[in-house]
Amino acid sequence: MITRYDADSDILYLLIREGEIKDTVEVSEDLFIEYGENDEPVGIELWRARKNVFSELLKYLNKITEVNTGENIPYRKRLQKVMRQ
Repeated sequence: MITRYDADSDILYLLIREGEIKDTVEVSEDLFIEYGENDEPVGIELWRARKNVFSELLKYLNKITEVNTGENIPYRKRLQKVMRQ
């Protein structure tokens, strides 16, 4: 799986497998699944990624950091930087 993040559009894309996209299904306002031949998922597109993904991930990382070690973890600063963009 390959992930791409477009900071200008705030869209996170998960490429599951290479292939031509035959159909895109809107699962929710911010979630789209792309299907290829034989109705196999090709990609997942998440809109408003800062709100829908990164903020929740940052909350989780903060929680496990406090519980486990109390130390700063490498991902925290990177995610905080993304959140400020």
